Amino acid sequence: MAQDKNMNRRHFLGTAAATTAFSVIPSHILGSTGHTAANDKVNIAGIGIGGVGFVNLKNLESQNIVALCDVDHQNAAKAFDRYPNAKRYKDYRQMLEKQKDIDAVLIATPDHSHAIITTDCMKAGKHVYCQKPLTHTVKEARDVMRVAKETGVVTQMGIQGHSWEGIRRICEWIWDGAIGKVENVDAWCSLTYFPPGQAYWCTTHYDIPAEKPPVPEGLDWNLWLGPAPWRDYHPTYHPGCWRAWYDFGSGWMGDRGVHTLDMVFTALKLKQPEVIGATVSNLNNQTHPFTSIVNFSFAAREDMPPVKLTWYEGIEVPRPEELEDGRKLPSEGGVLFKGEKGTIMCGIYGDSPRIIPETKMRDYKHPPQTLPRIEGTHEMEWVNAIKDGRKANADFEYSGALTEFVLLGNIAKRTQSKLYYDAENMKITNNDRANELLRKEHRTGW
Repeated sequence: MAQDKNMNRRHFLGTAAATTAFSVIPSHILGSTGHTAANDKVNIAGIGIGGVGFVNLKNLESQNIVALCDVDHQNAAKAFDRYPNAKRYKDYRQMLEKQKDIDAVLIATPDHSHAIITTDCMKAGKHVYCQKPLTHTVKEARDVMRVAKETGVVTQMGIQGHSWEGIRRICEWIWDGAIGKVENVDAWCSLTYFPPGQAYWCTTHYDIPAEKPPVPEGLDWNLWLGPAPWRDYHPTYHPGCWRAWYDFGSGWMGDRGVHTLDMVFTALKLKQPEVIGATVSNLNNQTHPFTSIVNFSFAAREDMPPVKLTWYEGIEVPRPEELEDGRKLPSEGGVLFKGEKGTIMCGIYGDSPRIIPETKMRDYKHPPQTLPRIEGTHEMEWVNAIKDGRKANADFEYSGALTEFVLLGNIAKRTQSKLYYDAENMKITNNDRANELLRKEHRTGW
């Protein structure tokens, strides 16, 4: 038993091992002995700072915020005001070329530009924190993982629940045998792009808007599009509504799905699914559907049996029989781990895990804590990893694989078919159209 628990701990810590001798650690944060001086700070640049990137920056304020880059200076005004000493840019390429004091970069742009910006920053020797999902396509995820390994920089994806207490409890309970072998999992996000307010155009239309309103002052629309195909500006894309569109976003599966399925991927030691299938409410060529159900089948791993995972999007998961009358499901989404001896229920980020019914929770003798707890924020876990010369806990080796798994669900939704996936060769073997969606062409110049 002790040996098994040590193996489980090693599995969880697989991405927290020390980096190789080729890691790029800024010289100014290293003391004369090669170790980080306690009071040294990392020089951080932010790319995409008008939304969640602004929140990430606030969690990094103990460091030096030295540069800010956003294609929409009006939308980024609050960040510019908060960090007046940081140099300002619209094009991240100019920032990388001109400003040489940058050690690390936070990237929180729309999904379609994650991979190209992340890759350029890593090749420039910068440590990278990129918001989820790591990339927009499976091929991009593989490429980003490869470049991260080649450059040895310290990387982290923005799945903050990976640093929280809940995911650790879930792992320890499942690995302790709290609910027996897990062969079925239900996960869900009950949010949708309908009714209006999420992305008003795609609630009633499924094509590119014909109107051509003027581009707002301060926005460089060409830079916002980046590697995506050209289309005229429309407020249904920016700010905030881009997630609903195939060319820019990854829908709720790439938004909440990456968060919620993180704990499943980790606790059940999943690899890539072998079979994926989906049904959706309103299939079209431009926007993600309002509702969908996606099924994943995973092979047996180590001492764990095959698993069937069902993802419910835009609708609530079927209420489990074990849940007592009067108790509610977690708000907006969560996970049900269905074991042979019971069920673990938790929220979106693995928060508030409980064995249901509550009588089983009260009777369960909790195992000792075997996994390290993270002090501080997910962003600072990345900074501390830079200073320690080690991998962060959600580095691109791990989060690239997680992103690949989730994006396969989107391909199943777009083709609304049952797909067989050969992960070793990164190929969908039974559907040519689905196989094409593993990758995309970048616009000329990108």
